[in-house]
Amino acid sequence: MEEHLTVGRVAELAGVTVRTLHHYDEIGLMRPSMRTAAGYRVYSAGDVERLQEVLAYRRLGFGLGEIAELIDDPAADAVAHLRLLRGLLVEQRDRAAVMVTAIDRELEARAMGIRTTPAEQLRVFGAQLYDAIGSAYPATRRTEPRIAARIWEALGDARTVLNVGAGTGSYEPHDRDVTAVEPSAVMRAQRPVGAAPCVAAGADNLPFGDQSFDVAMAVSTVHHWPDPVAGLREMRRVARRVVVFTYDADDTGWRQRFWLTRDYLPEFADLLAGRPSLADLTRAIGGRAEPVLIPWDCEDGFFEAHWRRPEAYLEEHVRRAVSVWTRVGPQAEQRAVSALREDLASGRWAERNRDLVALDAAELGLRLLVA
Repeated sequence: MEEHLTVGRVAELAGVTVRTLHHYDEIGLMRPSMRTAAGYRVYSAGDVERLQEVLAYRRLGFGLGEIAELIDDPAADAVAHLRLLRGLLVEQRDRAAVMVTAIDRELEARAMGIRTTPAEQLRVFGAQLYDAIGSAYPATRRTEPRIAARIWEALGDARTVLNVGAGTGSYEPHDRDVTAVEPSAVMRAQRPVGAAPCVAAGADNLPFGDQSFDVAMAVSTVHHWPDPVAGLREMRRVARRVVVFTYDADDTGWRQRFWLTRDYLPEFADLLAGRPSLADLTRAIGGRAEPVLIPWDCEDGFFEAHWRRPEAYLEEHVRRAVSVWTRVGPQAEQRAVSALREDLASGRWAERNRDLVALDAAELGLRLLVA
């Protein structure tokens, strides 16, 4: 490869237009490190390496803002990005192969006059929720140290820890022997180098013997399980202690206090319909529930995290890493975002929520279950 490449040559090799490269330069995403005496862009080997990452993430469906946050993350080097990209591409390839096989079977069935049932079609073609939103997680979902401190304190003196629904590994303690369980290949692919070993399994059927661990933990995941109570009982079976970070689905009080669900997204209440009560969850592990306040500058971008920073909910990459927005559907999402944008511009949001400015932390229904 030439040591330095012109913008035209880079565009030709990368299969993009010169205009695209100019745009990346203008927004600061991919700025060439050199220019000729005449002012033309010249790309070094390091520039090409960064462009390779930009284009790979772009073709996987990431937004430009998300890509900038990913590749500028000081904790991730080029090798880490390549491993993440490889995992995502392998998952995409495998999913495509499964879909092709499923379509072939459907065609064969229809050629024989057989119609598959709706349930069978959904089992084949319905994407797992985390497979739909998981690729956006690295941009905004990370460990919030003050919440982590509560969780790790609850772990007590446990040395062996099972993290169920582990996702990308947030909140896993680094000073203990951790085993992770995560059903989504997209999420498993994004676990950092050096993270705890991860087993592909669901919470309701953990592949471990009775009392195999000192403690089993689950963070912001129970609401995604097909059968939360069964999953919690499994955690209780395989561990002597259980610690779960979740929310109180049956308390309407915090939903009314949280301005986003109260004023802009009433559909959130529908998502909680039929979910086990907090009493059901604590009973499943034989434990107690403790409230967890959310700091105003919470570093983990879960649904309630930006309660004092409403502008964050206008950002596409923030919403994409939160399952609530996927579950309520695009129509409700766009209506809520448009109304919030208008209220922020007019000052209506500030007037309605002026009491929040004085709060350093808010009680919005998050709970720590300990047994």
